[in-house]
Amino acid sequence: MSTDQSSPLRPPRHSLFVKYFVTLLIAVVVPLLLGAASEAWFGYRGQRAALNELLQAESRSATERIQTFIDGIRDQLYWVVQLPWMDGDEERHRVDALRLLRQVPAISSITLVDGMDRERAFISRLDVNRIGLGASMASDPAVKGAHANKVWFGPVRYERDSEPYMTIAVAGNRAAAGIAIADINLKLIQEVIAAIKIGVTGHAFVIDDSGRLIAHPDISQVLRGNAASEGLGSLKAAVTAAKGAAVVSSDADGRSAIATSARTASVDWTVIAQQPVTEAFAPIRAALWRSLALLVVGMLFAISLAWWLARRMSGPIRQLEDGVQRIGAGQFEHRIEMSSGDELEQLANRFNDMAGELAASKEKSERINRLKRFLAPQVAELVDDPGNQGLLDGQRREVVAIFGDLRGFTAFSAHADPEIIMGVLSEYYAALGSVISRHQATLTGFAGDGLMVLVNAPIECDEPALRGVRLAIDMQAAVQALIAGWRVAGHTIGFGVGIAMGQATVGTVGYEGRIEYTAIGSVINLASRLCGLAGDAQILLDPILAGAVGGAIEVNSIGERSIKGYDRPVGVFAVS
Repeated sequence: MSTDQSSPLRPPRHSLFVKYFVTLLIAVVVPLLLGAASEAWFGYRGQRAALNELLQAESRSATERIQTFIDGIRDQLYWVVQLPWMDGDEERHRVDALRLLRQVPAISSITLVDGMDRERAFISRLDVNRIGLGASMASDPAVKGAHANKVWFGPVRYERDSEPYMTIAVAGNRAAAGIAIADINLKLIQEVIAAIKIGVTGHAFVIDDSGRLIAHPDISQVLRGNAASEGLGSLKAAVTAAKGAAVVSSDADGRSAIATSARTASVDWTVIAQQPVTEAFAPIRAALWRSLALLVVGMLFAISLAWWLARRMSGPIRQLEDGVQRIGAGQFEHRIEMSSGDELEQLANRFNDMAGELAASKEKSERINRLKRFLAPQVAELVDDPGNQGLLDGQRREVVAIFGDLRGFTAFSAHADPEIIMGVLSEYYAALGSVISRHQATLTGFAGDGLMVLVNAPIECDEPALRGVRLAIDMQAAVQALIAGWRVAGHTIGFGVGIAMGQATVGTVGYEGRIEYTAIGSVINLASRLCGLAGDAQILLDPILAGAVGGAIEVNSIGERSIKGYDRPVGVFAVS
């Protein structure tokens, strides 16, 4: 936009920056804010680092002790699968199992399976013991897991939806020694977790990969079974994503807590150590309250100073506000008169310049918008140039006329709902409009489900024949992409294109308030007739255009056709 009429800018006599910004912010507010912010930032970072180290140490210690507990049970189970099964050995294996139950209180029951995967003994603290040849356990997950990995750890489950249990299966070094399957009562891990204290109320707990609670300092939480695990999912996801670093999230009770985690080596459990945020950052809050008291005193002084300065500035500011509202409402002839001698006067001059520029821009935009109704945006802006005003006048011009039309649209519109019909047309014209604008062609208008496009008018272009055929190919490709989706929705619609090249009379027609750019001539009628002959996905050309592009785009003759308005049949070509 031109700035020839802009008012000359004069340097302000009194700096608004010196009067207001430097006096107020640098003198009072900025030092206080920087001091409080730095104290809060460095204090937070130091406290966060200390918490991270403490929580990581506690979670790692718990995982090591839990792993020792699991490894101890696994090693004890190895002792009962040292010797192969022989006939009459049930009593010896029963005694070994009873000894194991006495030595390892966490084992609630043990099942001994021979080398043929049959149950030979079941010894339990709670159920009736079974001795002798039993059913095959080859399909049991514990047996399969022990065969595959020598040691198998089952998922955590809740007996009577309260006490957590886990199954451990151990296979002997020789297949004949069979497999020992033990049910482990995980309540005994409670002692490991209960010993962890973080601050006053911080603690640790253990959950499995599904988010179920295995151990907690409050044994009643564990005995609640699945009900106690419902609120732990979000906390587990947050600490897992942090990959060992401390993270702030919500605990099982919905309170904000800082927590970290560590994984056990063999059983895929997660130990989470947490401390309430209110307790963890209590020292930081105390320091912030001290800084806040200083800030309040400083801000009271700053508010008093700002009030005094604002009274001296309120008049020019209100004048600026009124002027901006008028300009924003479209009164571009309005000018803001101000003589404050500072940046406000300079700003008022800027607004006055902007109002003049907006008035000129609005006038130009309205002209271009009128042209964009039938010209590509790039062409409309070119035509609006004062040196190109005669481009829209009536004249003879060699043009490439392109007609496109939907096949089967009449039958479709007779049965479809209005909303569906308008949706299809909106997609159709949006796709074609994008292609036409990209090729800088001229859209003369819509006719229901058809449209007419001109190439080489009103702006001349290089190789109009080749450009027109390429435009028709891109139009066909764009609409065929839509047709694929319409057919999935049950709409039987196609798209045909007719294109011809020749002399035509082009220019604007209409009346005051309503004009359109169009073309008249036999080439226009021929392109329209070819479009009517074209089937779905077909592009039909007249002989002149086919000869003009035959070397660059492959076209095939489909014979002669009788066309309305022509005495003799016309040769018709199709793009391959």
